[in-house]
Amino acid sequence: MSTETRSASTDVHGSSTEARSSSGDVPRSSAEACLAELREAVASVPDPEIPVLTIADLGILRDVRWATDGQPEVVITPTYSGCPATEAIRDDVLSRAHAVLPAARVVIELAPAWTTDWITEAGRHKLAEYGIAPPGRTGPVALQLGRRPACPRCGSTDTELISRFGSTPCKALRRCLGCAEPFDEFKPL
Repeated sequence: MSTETRSASTDVHGSSTEARSSSGDVPRSSAEACLAELREAVASVPDPEIPVLTIADLGILRDVRWATDGQPEVVITPTYSGCPATEAIRDDVLSRAHAVLPAARVVIELAPAWTTDWITEAGRHKLAEYGIAPPGRTGPVALQLGRRPACPRCGSTDTELISRFGSTPCKALRRCLGCAEPFDEFKPL
């Protein structure tokens, strides 16, 4: 299987359009076009637990690059190191990557650790439309005492925690005291 796990890496990019890529004799412009096509193909892989989101929306897709050995690689970072969806995501990414570049491989990088700050604005909007309260931004200090997420249905911040664990480990179950509807909250990390 074309998968490896790393804790950190260095990007391999050139700046000149005439430069040769690390993939050998392919001119940089052709190499960059290949990477753009590869990124487009894998960016739309849906999250298996929240299928309205893609791995690009979640910020799980970290990089698409040429490795130092000249092979194309797609770098993903799971939402947490024990995430049960990581294997399914890796397999889906690898399948789409091989349709574009058969030599592509998937690299799972655990550092830096994924944070909910990596969720795109489009992803946050999709979460709310799907009925899941998007996480607040954590910024450099992750301490947010008393934060109450807004209900994705009516917008009220008068909500209560029902359970610290929702339908998946990365979500909590809450109830809106305004409209009385239960909803999932994507936990800020």
